[in-house]
Amino acid sequence: MNRRAFTEKSLKALMSYGLMSSLFQTHAIGKHILPITKHWAIELNDYCNDLRKSAISVTEWQSQIESLFDSIPLDDLLKFIDFEQLVKSFDYPDLGVNTRKVTFPKLDGLPERTAFVKKIFGMKKDRAIIPHGHANMSSAHLVLKGEMRLRHYDNLGVEDYSMLIKPTIDKTIGIGESSSISDEKDNVHWFIAESETAFTFDIIILDLDDKPYNIYNLDIYAKENQHDGNFRVPILDVDTALKKYGKESHH
Repeated sequence: MNRRAFTEKSLKALMSYGLMSSLFQTHAIGKHILPITKHWAIELNDYCNDLRKSAISVTEWQSQIESLFDSIPLDDLLKFIDFEQLVKSFDYPDLGVNTRKVTFPKLDGLPERTAFVKKIFGMKKDRAIIPHGHANMSSAHLVLKGEMRLRHYDNLGVEDYSMLIKPTIDKTIGIGESSSISDEKDNVHWFIAESETAFTFDIIILDLDDKPYNIYNLDIYAKENQHDGNFRVPILDVDTALKKYGKESHH
């Protein structure tokens, strides 16, 4: 092979190597960027925007959010929301729960003001997120720490300072498990901490359909059994409900 042919062959080889190297690096960078451009927080905000625009139903939203929560690596979420900082010097009330506002780090594709309210809820053993129903709002709740007894009910109607409810869920949930509420499904919920402390990460969408949200605190221990297995329960003011349900007395 003469010098010119050898040089041309070498240049082609180098160009091919350079092209392959460039492609490989682009692929590697793409793999690195992929988790950022498709971060779960962006997906979460997209789902909530879809619900706000009525592009999906509330039950579709519940299903999508619970599936998303199932897929989030818990360690990543804890770091993303800076959970350790949030729970430093956390004040555990003797009745009920306390909350801390969650701020997401800046992320391309995620607006500073998300389509949902984001908080952590924390409580100590035997304290409760008291039984309550909702109107014109949806929320989802992921257990970050501890265990809780979770009870859900469907809201079948509000009338004369009472609500007709149907039991749907009664179980203990732990780290990585989630639940959700809407006007259509599992509208009433009630959490009681069964571990020394327990925390949830909550996302909340208020004032759906441009209607003001409402919360109904319920006296479930005073339920009136209906012939069809449903219950009619009184609606309480928040102070009365907190005194009765904020600390479990093992009924």
